[in-house]
Amino acid sequence: MENLIRASRVFYGAGIAGVGVQQFIYAGFRPMLLPFWPSSVPGHTISAYILGAILILAGILIALSKARTISICLSILFLLLFLSFHLYDQLILNPHGFHLGLWTNALKELAFSGGALVVAASYPEENFLARNKLLFTTGRIFFAIMLIAFGIDHFLYTDFVSVLVPLWIPGAVFWTYFGAVALIGAGVCFLLNIKLRLVGILAGIMLLLWFIILHIPRAIAYPDMEKGNEITSVFQALAFSGVSFLIALLPGRKVK
Repeated sequence: MENLIRASRVFYGAGIAGVGVQQFIYAGFRPMLLPFWPSSVPGHTISAYILGAILILAGILIALSKARTISICLSILFLLLFLSFHLYDQLILNPHGFHLGLWTNALKELAFSGGALVVAASYPEENFLARNKLLFTTGRIFFAIMLIAFGIDHFLYTDFVSVLVPLWIPGAVFWTYFGAVALIGAGVCFLLNIKLRLVGILAGIMLLLWFIILHIPRAIAYPDMEKGNEITSVFQALAFSGVSFLIALLPGRKVK
């Protein structure tokens, strides 16, 4: 089990580091991290580089070493960006902010914050920052919110989501609805602490399959679409798969 937990951390860490690398490639913030930069504040590019370097370093440490404190700090960073920028953008700046589809990047950042807490809970309690049980519970709730919202999106935007299904897979609309039910079901189970091992494994496999058969081919076909958004989706799917597997594995390990 410990090897599987380490592999899940590698998935999350690699996803985080990958997003950090993109900050340097495009000399700016990924929309998932920051929806806007105040025009009156100088240093946009250097700030993006600094955040990118933080993500790369944090991702590598999470993947390769004990990084409980780093994971907690990373979660706090994501949560602060979510509260300070995404919520302000959606609720104040965006006149259509209550359309669920417009919350995609905001909810991904919340899920990354939750994922970092789940990762932190996978290490022994080596400091006073927080109990692992609290980290694990809070993390899976943040992650569950994203899953439920994205499942609802599949129903609201079926025409858009169905065209993302590879052409060689028949029944695109069916798989869109199947994905919707699976995401909502997994999110509800994570939220309510129901069958975490089974649901976490199934959700992790589903997200890993999407990483392989959906996101990687689209990233290869459209590497520059929306300044590398398809490549960002590759890293996000890998990280979220790792989080799902950790949610499945940690309860059996007696999270403290």
